Amino acid sequence: MKILMISSTKGGTQVRTFNLLKFLSHTHPITLVTQRTADVTDHDIQELSQCVDRLQVFPRSEPTETNGDIFAKIGRFGQFLVSGTPPHVRSIYSVDMQEWIDQVVEDQGCDVITCEHSINESYVRPQWKDRLKTVVNVHSSVYATCRQQLETQTAEKPLRDRLNLPLLYRYEQQYCTKFSSIVATTPEDGEQMQNFNPIANVEIIPNGVNFEQFPYRTFDPGGHKLIFVGAMDNIANIDAARFLALEILPEIQKRASDTTLSIVGARPVPEVLELAYCPGVNVTGRVPSMAEYLHQATVCVIPMRTGFGIKNKTLETMAAGVPLVASDRGLEGLAVDGEGVELRALRANTVEQYVQQIARLFENADLRQELSQKARSLIETEYTWERAGQRYEQVLIG
Repeated sequence: MKILMISSTKGGTQVRTFNLLKFLSHTHPITLVTQRTADVTDHDIQELSQCVDRLQVFPRSEPTETNGDIFAKIGRFGQFLVSGTPPHVRSIYSVDMQEWIDQVVEDQGCDVITCEHSINESYVRPQWKDRLKTVVNVHSSVYATCRQQLETQTAEKPLRDRLNLPLLYRYEQQYCTKFSSIVATTPEDGEQMQNFNPIANVEIIPNGVNFEQFPYRTFDPGGHKLIFVGAMDNIANIDAARFLALEILPEIQKRASDTTLSIVGARPVPEVLELAYCPGVNVTGRVPSMAEYLHQATVCVIPMRTGFGIKNKTLETMAAGVPLVASDRGLEGLAVDGEGVELRALRANTVEQYVQQIARLFENADLRQELSQKARSLIETEYTWERAGQRYEQVLIG
């Protein structure tokens, strides 16, 4: 089948999109249309072009910074109220890209359209569902994420988000009706999308791991070394990093004074960079190999307090064989504990629980080894990109 994939996030090379694309390209001709941001190199484009039959790249206009302009804020909210489309979707919309996609559909250049991430839904016209298969791979619900950030008091701009929340509900409810199938990464997200469109075909397809990039560790380093990984300009990761460095780490250091924390990930914002002044904290920025830093850690901590969907950082940590302590949010969608389930990670949601669970792992090498082996086994069995690709292919064909 001829697949048209629409991806306007980081040049189409985000982890989930890129790995699903690579799997599908083995047996189906793929046309990928995407937008290029300033950080995408010519090498990235060349690498991407080798994975598809046809690549069409449009420039991406970055939104103008108007945070201090109250009239601009009122204008954006007014447009959202009237049009039903959020500012973050409207800001990257390309008329040229829309015309190009319209022409491909008019020329019968595809049998299936996939929107990789819901931010691309605006390019899909409602009437196309009657002519061909249309699929949205939502990654996570923007409404549910906004609601959760308000509930956990981690919203960057609470007043704005309280105003936007009912509009985001209306927005997701409307766009879900345009698609033949909806794909989510976790049952929780799938249930939310089903609520938006009860008659929709909703499929749950979790993420996978590239085992070449995240090989299993060959030794346990011991000691008292913690790590947190992720893109450090992401709001949920910023909150988790600060929670870990400012609230959890000092309590751990009261029990093990030599405990250190590495915060590893690209694009650290000032709120993350300033954590390097805390005793024992190292903020690395982008590193050549995330796996090397994971392998050097005694324990990985993922204290996410917001954000829906399966976390790549969780899967990658488990694949690398690093013992894990994480929150309900960090472990979403994964069977790692509970009745009838082998223990594969330790769960914590309060400072006291994190301190207790991290201390358990510091003191018990056998428990670290047990979690390491069982976590890796789970990833090898259930969370490969080949398995995810096979399930995605069935959604597109069905």
